[in-house]
Amino acid sequence: MDDTSVPDIVVGRLPLYLRAIQSMHKEGQLVTSSQELGKVLGISAAQIRKDLSQFGEFGKQGTGYNIEYLCEQIQNILNVDRVWDVAVIGAGDIGSALARYQGFTNRGFRVTMVFDSNPLKIGQQEGSHIIQESAKMVGSIRKAGIKIAMIAVPADQAQIVADQLIEAGVKAILNYAPTSIAVPNDVSLQHIDPSTHLQHMTYYLD
Repeated sequence: MDDTSVPDIVVGRLPLYLRAIQSMHKEGQLVTSSQELGKVLGISAAQIRKDLSQFGEFGKQGTGYNIEYLCEQIQNILNVDRVWDVAVIGAGDIGSALARYQGFTNRGFRVTMVFDSNPLKIGQQEGSHIIQESAKMVGSIRKAGIKIAMIAVPADQAQIVADQLIEAGVKAILNYAPTSIAVPNDVSLQHIDPSTHLQHMTYYLD
């Protein structure tokens, strides 16, 4: 399938569907419906059916979706039917939390490298990882074949780090730095800035 044939907003909802049905599967539920998923996620049943139809037929009218099968199919679509190694750049508060977080592996990701430029942090233990020197980041990431990285450095360093990651062969970057960065078209980029989400919500507060 041509990746451009599916709207990115649809791809962005697939992880929500996967999380919901994984929770149902964990509870022993065997079958679900677009109506049930819609109630759980606050998305219309029609939208869920339309989204899933972009990738094929996964259920039958009147019988719903087999949860185990749907889970496997969405994992295949999202390429998380395997575990991806991830590098974390920056061992400050956010980076350290990401390095210690235990919830990535069962979602398809595993932090395997942590880098920082602070001499006081290099060589220190962070979770199960030893913090490595940022100066060696490009070679280490390229040698390990890591394709995914998370940036958790100060804003003025984010673009420099992103450029280095691209040089190292990284193709997907999750940016926690409170700034925008530019990447080539063949590199996937997502931004996470809690402050902007908080500011979004305070608009609705008195």
